[in-house]
Amino acid sequence: MAKKSLKNTILINIGAFLLVAMLEILGGWLFRDKWDSNYEFYIWQLSYAVVIMITIWMNHFILIPVFYDKKRYFLYGVFLIATIFIISYLKSKSDTFSWVYVSKMFFFLIYATGAGMAAFFLRRNIAIQRENSEKDKLQKEMELTYLKEQVNPHFLFNSLNSIYSLSRQQSPETPDVVMQLSDLMRYQLESAKKDTVLLKEELEFIENYLLLEEKRLSRRCTIEFLIKGDLLDLRIAPMLLIPFVENAIKHGAQSTNEQSTIDISVSVKDNTLNFCVENSIPSIGAVSKRKGMGLENVKRRLNLLYLDAHILKIEEKENVYCVHLSLDLDVSKLKK
Repeated sequence: MAKKSLKNTILINIGAFLLVAMLEILGGWLFRDKWDSNYEFYIWQLSYAVVIMITIWMNHFILIPVFYDKKRYFLYGVFLIATIFIISYLKSKSDTFSWVYVSKMFFFLIYATGAGMAAFFLRRNIAIQRENSEKDKLQKEMELTYLKEQVNPHFLFNSLNSIYSLSRQQSPETPDVVMQLSDLMRYQLESAKKDTVLLKEELEFIENYLLLEEKRLSRRCTIEFLIKGDLLDLRIAPMLLIPFVENAIKHGAQSTNEQSTIDISVSVKDNTLNFCVENSIPSIGAVSKRKGMGLENVKRRLNLLYLDAHILKIEEKENVYCVHLSLDLDVSKLKK
């Protein structure tokens, strides 16, 4: 995706340069007789096109990202005017220097830069609207997925069986298990309608899910769930972490009768979440490839919501399947 975006940017700017060069040549076509040869005429007009595009490129790729996008509007204005003045001065020095020439060139570049900015922000707004549209579509897909498909009927059925078994044994754990199942269902229904939830709530959901699965898997699976760091008021997109846990259970403990392990660790430092899930790989029997809807869905959501703020690594070693997600939870980096 990054390569495609870079290629599009290069092609757009090459096209913009050719368009400006063509307009400069056509604009001066009636006065080409003032030059000794057509060669000198074309070189002169192309030099103006180069100056215009250098000004526009410096604005688009340096001044806007460094100052304007960070809301340093005063510094942006100062550096933009200074940049245009310096380029106007250097262009005048390369030709016949005069302050009248500098002022004309200055206002000409102001006009050209303004036109370039209009095209730049128009293209950016179109991209943002397209991205928001895809995000909204994905949000609806997430709601439908988790309300209709991701609420695994087998999980619910087995959880109810566990509750029934505990109740027949008159186990004191029965009320707690019922409340855990209730919390799971409530969280799934409510969080699907939100853009973000508290990280603490997402981790509590995972903990309740693991407690229920432990009851179902009995003693043939050892589950470790560790949390380090201060969660503060950090927020995260809902149901973003649970697909990794579901896959660890589905393709690990659930797919074999032999002893298995699932280790989940969560650490938070400087607004950065490190989430790691490791599960043992069964040595006997075929293990299905992990290309289900859950993982594909979460990868798409990460790319949409945390494009430049996450690193996802998935490794399958000899006996262990490991998922490591590093996620910057700085609210300002979450795409709206």
